[in-house]
Amino acid sequence: MEIKKAEFITSMPAYTDFPGKGLPQIAVVGKSNVGKSSLINRLCMRNKLARTSSTPGKTRLINVFELNEAFHLIDLPGYGFAKVDKQEKARWGNMMQKYFEQSSELLHVLTLVDIRHDPTQDDLQMNQYLRQMNIPYTVIATKSDKISRGARQKQLAPICRGLLVQPWQVLCFSSEDGTGRDQLLELLEQILAQLDCMDESQMTDSRNPHLTQYTKEDGYQLVEEYYGTRLKPDVFIPLVKNAVTGLKGHVN
Repeated sequence: MEIKKAEFITSMPAYTDFPGKGLPQIAVVGKSNVGKSSLINRLCMRNKLARTSSTPGKTRLINVFELNEAFHLIDLPGYGFAKVDKQEKARWGNMMQKYFEQSSELLHVLTLVDIRHDPTQDDLQMNQYLRQMNIPYTVIATKSDKISRGARQKQLAPICRGLLVQPWQVLCFSSEDGTGRDQLLELLEQILAQLDCMDESQMTDSRNPHLTQYTKEDGYQLVEEYYGTRLKPDVFIPLVKNAVTGLKGHVN
């Protein structure tokens, strides 16, 4: 995959309808100043697509970007900024929770951590939330250019322990020198491929003979039980396949 077209769509104080809503969504989360905007800009090779700031806590809205007219990248507010009052922190948390609960188009979350530091308590809570909600995610270790290649594995150890992932499941990324960009593009391609070429006639699992007469309504009911919500047809089909086979939708 290559990003040939990237467009800022809108900013929202709360998740609601927006122009073009209905495309698959991939969300980006992480603490303040972890480099979310810089990652988006490097990914799209556009320096000013997402606004960057040296002051943490500037992203206070849900920002929506459309990539290749094929999917939306959702930039969620950075968490863990100490100088924000409790009321504002609560508003951010409520905004993000409602997004995760209401977005039926969400396929995957890119959860960003700074490779130079151990995961914060906020990082651990976000990781636990995604696991509890059965939301597929990939850990992105940003600012990888700040340490040597030889030191990366040592730095990844506490990240992997805290976020319950294996080292090979973490993608090291640098917005400065482009480290990890090709791997991230490949990951996005794999995520979006979940939506390809699976129709109702293919909704069977040879390993489970009890599901050979699987119907669309059965699929809705199964995914509703599994994810706690009823999803749109273009999203629920691949999730049914994952639920039936016992997968969580993680891209390895």
